[in-house]
Amino acid sequence: MAEQYIIENVEALWPKLDQTYVYDQKVKRSVPCNPRDQNAEFSIAFRMKENTAKALFMQMKAAYDANKGDAWEPKLANPFVKDDNGTYTHKSVIKGAYKGQVTNKPIQFDSQGNTMPDEFQLTTGSTVNVCVQLIPYDFGGKQSVSLRLKAVQVINLIPMEIRNPFSKVEGGFTIDDTNPFAASSKPTKSNNVLDDMASTGFDEEAPVKKIAKKATTPPPASDEVELGAIIENWDD
Repeated sequence: MAEQYIIENVEALWPKLDQTYVYDQKVKRSVPCNPRDQNAEFSIAFRMKENTAKALFMQMKAAYDANKGDAWEPKLANPFVKDDNGTYTHKSVIKGAYKGQVTNKPIQFDSQGNTMPDEFQLTTGSTVNVCVQLIPYDFGGKQSVSLRLKAVQVINLIPMEIRNPFSKVEGGFTIDDTNPFAASSKPTKSNNVLDDMASTGFDEEAPVKKIAKKATTPPPASDEVELGAIIENWDD
């Protein structure tokens, strides 16, 4: 059985976990597809700090060394991409089907271990733990270790942003505040003089409206993972 490993406290990038997706060359983006379609997969790219990347690389190297054949390269090439800020990115995937057999969908959990609903969509920028299986392989003359995606735990969820394609129109229609607790009503007339005096002026006070701070997500990261940025002496 392949070795299992948990990559902790990484930033999720373009997760596609609610169903299988395939990259469509015509529209230049990933689109939902049938699990048995060619290149159908579940995937999540992630950004990690140097210490996390080093620990992951050492686990991958150990799996590589334990399974390499005579024709394999003597050392595992570093597959991570180094970002300008010193972090590293990589990707974990699982195909929609292997040899015609549909695979199990990666399970998503919250921070307390509760299973997320099937329709849950993880967002870019969220902090997650990623459970993978280390799969050494030799394919097309290239040897490496793939990270087969098994499960994701959401530690901190970034709310999904609703993108508004429109600009403001001056003098146009605006929706009224529908909060029944935001508006104050005028005090009723009382036969008690003291009650009337105590209520004087309260209706002149405008209700206070709170402005919700809009959550933002980091700028889009590349959906493609390239080789490069090998860290010196990681395997020493």
